Amino acid sequence: MGRISQRIAAIEPSATVSITATAKAMKAAGIPVIGFGAGEPDFPTPDYIVEAAIAACRDPKNHKYTAAPGLPELRQAIADKTLRHSGLELESSQVLVTNGGKMAVFEAFATLLDPGDEVLMPTPYWVTYPEAIRMAGGVPVSVPTDVATGFKVTVDMLEKHLTPRTKILLFVSPSNPTGAVYQPDEVEALGKWAAERGLWVLTDEIYEHLVYGDAVFSSMPTLVPEIRDRCVVVNGVAKTYAMTGWRVGWMAGPKDVIKAASNMQSHATSNVDNIAQRAALAAVSGPLDAVVMMREAFDHRRRTMVRMLNEIDGVTCLEPEGAFYAFPNFEAVLGRSIGGSPVHTTLDLAAAILDVAQVAIVPGEAFGAPGYVRMSYALGDSDLVEGIERMAQALA
Repeated sequence: MGRISQRIAAIEPSATVSITATAKAMKAAGIPVIGFGAGEPDFPTPDYIVEAAIAACRDPKNHKYTAAPGLPELRQAIADKTLRHSGLELESSQVLVTNGGKMAVFEAFATLLDPGDEVLMPTPYWVTYPEAIRMAGGVPVSVPTDVATGFKVTVDMLEKHLTPRTKILLFVSPSNPTGAVYQPDEVEALGKWAAERGLWVLTDEIYEHLVYGDAVFSSMPTLVPEIRDRCVVVNGVAKTYAMTGWRVGWMAGPKDVIKAASNMQSHATSNVDNIAQRAALAAVSGPLDAVVMMREAFDHRRRTMVRMLNEIDGVTCLEPEGAFYAFPNFEAVLGRSIGGSPVHTTLDLAAAILDVAQVAIVPGEAFGAPGYVRMSYALGDSDLVEGIERMAQALA
C-alpha cells in the first residue's frame, strides 16, 4: 500500500507555476532572469479595489464565517456584471464564489463528471484542465488544433471524437495558451452542436475583456439559449482587474449544479476570504477603466512580440487575438545545439534558454503541443524586448 494515493500521485505539477517560481527564485538570488511564464498582469490592482479591502479589514463582520457560496451582495453583483458584459441573465442563486478560477474549474468538473465520463478538450489546452478532469474521475479527450486551423476546433473535428461516454465540451475563448478567439458564428455553431448532442458545456470566460483588433468576445450561453440549462461558466477577477493573488473566481450555471457545488465547497473550504470578496465586490461593481489601460499596453506588447519572434530564424508565430500569450512554433529550431546542449524538444529548449539566456519560457509539452512555446506578454516593454533579443542571440 503506497504512501501517496494513486489519484494524487498521478497529478502533474503546474508547469506555468513551476516556471514562474523558478524565475522568481533566480531573481531573488540576483540573477537577471526575464520571465515569460507568468499568466498574470504586471500592473497593480486598482486603488479603489485595494481601498475597499482596507475598509473591509476594519469591519468586524468580515472577521467571521460567512455563507459558503459567497457573500450575497457579491453573488448578485457577479450576476449583474455578467448581464452587463456578456448578455447572460442570471439569478444570484446561480453563482458560486470560489477560491480563484482554478477552484471554479475543479468544482465544475467534480460536480458534473462520473468516473469514465469523457470531456472534449481542444488542444493546446491550459495545463490545469486535464488534471482537474482526471481528479474528478473523468477522461480528457484531446481534440488537436494547429496553426492551420487558427488553433480553433470545428464541429467536424469534435464529431470525430464523440463517443457514447462524451459528457462535456470544454470551450475557451479567448484561449490560454494560444490567444485564439472564436468569432460569434463559430461560437454559435459549436454551441448548437453541443445542444443537439445533449452535451454539457463548460466555458471559461476569464479573458473576456482581453481581445484585440477586430476580434470580439462572445458568450456561448448568450448566443445559444438552448444550451443554458446544460452550461457552466467559469470566470474571476484575476485577469480583468489584475487580482491574481486575491484568489476570487466564480462558476455560474443551473441552480441544481450550483447548489451541489456549493455543498462540496462547504466541506472543502467554506467561504472564500471575506476581505478578498469585498475587494472583488468593488471590482465587479466598478468601471473597466483599468482593463482598458491594460489592454492597450498588452496590444502594443503583443504586436512587438509577434514581430520580433517572426524575425528569429526558425521561429514562426501566429498573431494572437486575445488573452496575453503568444504561442510560437520552434520546431525548426529543434535539433540545434544551444550552449553546448543538444535541443530535441521544447522541454530541452526551455532548459537551455533558461541556462544560456536567463530567459524563462513554458514548453509546449505542458499544453499538449510539443514544438511550441507559450510566452506571456504581460511584462514590461523593456524586459519583453530584451528577453526576446537574448533568445535570438542564444539561437543564432
